[in-house]
Amino acid sequence: MADTGTGKSETEKSIPSLSRQRLADQIADVLREQMLTGALQPGDPIHERETAEALGVSRTPLREAILILEAEGLIETAPARSPMIANPSLSDISDLLLVQANLEALGGELACVRADACDIAAIRALHQRMVETNDDPDTVAFFKTDMAFHCAIVAASGNRPLIKTHLQYNSRLWRARYMSSRSRTGREQTMLDHGDIIRHLEARDAVTTAEVLRRHLFQAIANITRIVEAEQQKPAS
Repeated sequence: MADTGTGKSETEKSIPSLSRQRLADQIADVLREQMLTGALQPGDPIHERETAEALGVSRTPLREAILILEAEGLIETAPARSPMIANPSLSDISDLLLVQANLEALGGELACVRADACDIAAIRALHQRMVETNDDPDTVAFFKTDMAFHCAIVAASGNRPLIKTHLQYNSRLWRARYMSSRSRTGREQTMLDHGDIIRHLEARDAVTTAEVLRRHLFQAIANITRIVEAEQQKPAS
C-alpha cells in the first residue's frame, strides 16, 4: 500500500513507540529503590552524566525518568542546578499521611461493599506472603508487598478517582512509608493491623475496617516522627 503522506511506511506506523517510555519507567524504578536503600539520600543531587553512565543509558531516558519522579514528588528540579532528591519536612509528611489515612479508610469502607470474592482472596494472598516473609532481611521486598496490600484494598473499592488519588499520595510517601515499615517494631505492628483488616474486610464490616486502616496510617505518622527525631539527635560525623 502506498504511503499516505505521513512520511512513515505501514510497517513503521504499526509499531508502537513504547521502548523509550519503558526504559524511563525502569530507570525510575531503579532510582526509587536507591532512595529506599539509602544509596540516594534526601537532598542528594542527581548528576545526569554520571548517573546515565552508571546505569548504562543515555541522558534522554534518564531525564524522562526524572520527570516521572518529579511528578511523584520524589525529586525536585530548579533552573541551572542538578535535580535533587526531595527532602520534605516532617510536618509535610505528617500532613500527607493524614490525608492518605482517610483515603485508605474510605477505600476499605467501599471495598467491604463492592469487593468480590476474588478481590478479597487476592488481598489475603498478599497478607499471607507478608506472613511468610516476615523474618526475611530483604526489607525492600517486604515493603513492596505491604504497599501492594494497601493498593489492592483501595483498588477493590472500584472507585476510580479514589484509586488515582491514592496512587498519587502513595508515590509522594514512598520513602516515608518505607521508613516506618522497615523497623522491627513497625513490621510487627503492620502484621497485627493487616490481620485485623483482613478479618473485618472478610466480615464486610465497613466501619471497623475503615477504623483499623485509619489507625494503621496514624501509627505510621508516629513511627516516622520517632525515626526522624532519633536521626536528628545523632551527632554529626
